[in-house]
Amino acid sequence: MIALSLAEIAAVVGGQTYDIPDPAVQVTGPVVRDSREVEPGSLFAAFAGERVDGHDFAEAVVAAGAVAVLASRPVGVPAIVVADVQAALGALARHVVERLGATLVALTGSAGKTSTKDLIAQVLRSKAPTVFTPGSLNNEIGLPLTALSATEETRFLVLEMGARGIGHISYLTDLTPPRIGLVLNVGTAHIGEFGGREQIAQAKGELVESLPPSEAGGVAVLNADDPLVRAMASRTKARVILFGESGEADVRAENVRLTDAGQPAFRLHTPSGCSDVTMRLYGEHHVSNALAAAAVAHELGLSADEIALALSEAGSLSRWRMEVTERPDGVTVVNDAYNANPESMRAALRALAAMGKAAQAQGGRTWAVLGQMAELGDEALAEHDAVGRLAVRLNVSKLVAVGGREASWLQLGAYNEGSWGEESVHVSDAQAAVDLLRSELRPGDVVLVKASRSVGLERVAQALLDGAEGEVAAR
Repeated sequence: MIALSLAEIAAVVGGQTYDIPDPAVQVTGPVVRDSREVEPGSLFAAFAGERVDGHDFAEAVVAAGAVAVLASRPVGVPAIVVADVQAALGALARHVVERLGATLVALTGSAGKTSTKDLIAQVLRSKAPTVFTPGSLNNEIGLPLTALSATEETRFLVLEMGARGIGHISYLTDLTPPRIGLVLNVGTAHIGEFGGREQIAQAKGELVESLPPSEAGGVAVLNADDPLVRAMASRTKARVILFGESGEADVRAENVRLTDAGQPAFRLHTPSGCSDVTMRLYGEHHVSNALAAAAVAHELGLSADEIALALSEAGSLSRWRMEVTERPDGVTVVNDAYNANPESMRAALRALAAMGKAAQAQGGRTWAVLGQMAELGDEALAEHDAVGRLAVRLNVSKLVAVGGREASWLQLGAYNEGSWGEESVHVSDAQAAVDLLRSELRPGDVVLVKASRSVGLERVAQALLDGAEGEVAAR
């Protein structure tokens, strides 16, 4: 964070100081909420959760080097006490962002946010110091913590914004007002909470409504291939840039193909030139993510060649998102278990099918180990059925549906599509899946593991990589 004194911070957040001998002492380290992340010079934000109360760690974090605690009550060590720690954290983030000279880029969408954010960050940091959201910390706590990690040297601040209802993104953009806003897509993720795709579009579009007008430098980057996103152009005063495979897109891809390993390649077209891209990531769905990143980078002054080179060198920065690992025995494990929705599940299955072509030619098989997609509401039955059917249509060799009722719908969809023998199976839990796979896998097989985060199927992927013995680790 930029250096601020405790007195300055207290004034910004409207807090009272307690047990602070010298209010002029500065916070020079990061603002953190996890006591294990404290460094000398830190400010520790104490949140009272259902199971853990951060206030209980106040003495320990100060002993570890924290300058003070941002708290909702006096804690016996240097503290700034406020009525609402979350609101205070947001106010501090807004203050810091306003003082920075950085360009703030915000993005949202139903699927691909984190992968696209990681691509944007890797492209932009090839040009100048860049701070970006770690993992998927995109909510009302994670976002201000990311913003507060920026320093005087930061030139680009890339923030992922999530939403579970109307007004959530407006709240986040009020804390960290972006100059460039990117909307990737409107899908069915969290449709059970929102109530429909139109409501999701309404929520995601709050991002472009927050942008400054074009004469003040505001830019809305919209997906030309998604009608609900493209329609958001009418909701912003910012200049609109379109990306996608559509011929009308300002930044587009041509000659899209997959390598034998399942990695996308294409010809990148920008308003200032063209260049070829071959990505290190897996799956054709990353083409749209790459185009979104390219559109942002072009707006910030990078040439087509610079963008193409950075995209071709970019890797996965966030765990459990199409992590591809080959075991010594030749089995390939694809850990995409961080989360799942119908759009990302279909993309992952298509990536598995592409990766498996070479393996199947040599006698290997493709395995889809899938679990529940959460928060689909009334669409849950149809969406799980459709994913099971798609696995059969893509000629996935084996489908292992893991878990309860929703998983059984995956298996039933596969059965009804024509998977009548042992091509699909329903197992009760992660350990049963691991036991089955350990007995059946052979060299050359490719295994995809994917489900909503609450299912915890990353344990299956880890167990397969840890060896043939032992049980799935408890969550």
